[in-house]
Amino acid sequence: MYNVYLADCLKWLNEQPKNSFHAIITDPPYGLREYSEKELDKLNTGYGGVWRIPPKIGGSKRRPLPRFTTLSPKQIEDIYTFFDEWGELALRVLVPGGHVFIASNPLLLHLVCSALINAGFESRGSIVRLVRTLRGGFRPKLAEQKYSDVCSMPRGCWEPWGLFRKPFNGRLSDNLENWWAGGLRRNPDGTPFTDIIISERTPKRELKIAPHPTLKPQSFMRRLVLASLPLCKGRILDPFCGAGSTLAAAEHLGYESVGVEIVPEYFEMAKKAIPKLAELEVSLWREKIANNVNYKNFIEARNL
Repeated sequence: MYNVYLADCLKWLNEQPKNSFHAIITDPPYGLREYSEKELDKLNTGYGGVWRIPPKIGGSKRRPLPRFTTLSPKQIEDIYTFFDEWGELALRVLVPGGHVFIASNPLLLHLVCSALINAGFESRGSIVRLVRTLRGGFRPKLAEQKYSDVCSMPRGCWEPWGLFRKPFNGRLSDNLENWWAGGLRRNPDGTPFTDIIISERTPKRELKIAPHPTLKPQSFMRRLVLASLPLCKGRILDPFCGAGSTLAAAEHLGYESVGVEIVPEYFEMAKKAIPKLAELEVSLWREKIANNVNYKNFIEARNL
């Protein structure tokens, strides 16, 4: 079961009762600018703004992505301020031991980590999503031939997700008993959840269902969702839900979830896309693991 709300997540979170969610899994707009009405208009028209347009450089066709290197010092400061405020609200609505899985990028992860720790979370490391993107690695703009052996920055091959936990008192076993939270669920074959996940780029069939510019693949999101509720009980929140990939993964696994989205276009997209994404058959692990009998039993036991 899931619910999606069209709202400003800060105002919405402030109205929620304490200890009402067991995990937060989200991919926020780190630049804060890119989903403003002005920048979305530029994205839709295909010209200018913070979005990386045109979509083709050096023969490589690219999906539009935010250019975080264009942020000013004031905008970077605003990112910290925003996530410090957001972190305090998120801490309040999570149960003790509840985890936050929050997507980022190598240029801005340190800001969000500092803000959430300042808000009261404890850092539990990072999750490395190994995925070949088209960020970075380009030759100097307008001087590609002259400096053909130079790239402006490394070619991106990974995406960092910060992992944080609301502090709790006592032993983990006691917190699991009282709040169903504090740990991470192991993989269905009994191996530990790992902090490196080999991932695909979002498949075209999923983008056709939900053409959101930063849609994450279900094969990856379902792994995070599965790990987030150690006892397979509780509620998951995505306060920047976009097209609803987190909620779709939760729906597929039979978990209750709530999403909040401020952009009307993406709110409407999520309402249509979530049930369709949830129905997709995807491989979560390499074939020998995906076919593991324990995983099949897990799926069958939950009538998925």
